[in-house]
Amino acid sequence: MLKHIPPCLSPELFSLLMRMGHGDEIVLADGNFPAESHAQRIVRADGHGVPEILDAILKFFPLDTFVDHPASVMEPVDSGTPEPPIWTEYRTLIQKHETREIELRPVERFRFYDFARSAYAIVATGETAIYANLILKKGVVMS
Repeated sequence: MLKHIPPCLSPELFSLLMRMGHGDEIVLADGNFPAESHAQRIVRADGHGVPEILDAILKFFPLDTFVDHPASVMEPVDSGTPEPPIWTEYRTLIQKHETREIELRPVERFRFYDFARSAYAIVATGETAIYANLILKKGVVMS
């Protein structure tokens, strides 16, 4: 055991975060996402929701400052669908850990799948909210 490491960050997930480099992307996938068939590397986080994992990761994970959109979400298929409520939670958690405004970039479903295939890793969560998939681009730690 280590002190101050959130229990939802398994040794496998924490190691993966440490091995990621600047510009690498990680997908926090909801329970409906086809994670196994899209992942180069996969970490199971069953029993945890995306907001819990997001909050824990952002304590250690810098978002990229060299791109306009270091955080992307899967856009609802039906353009008439209201914004998923979980996106508000994401914005709140991101702002809790970042000193700058981060805009969530909606990405069309199949384009999101393409991004997920090329991501460094996918975290398969037990999240039940719809359109709860999120991609984060890792930045650098500024001293």
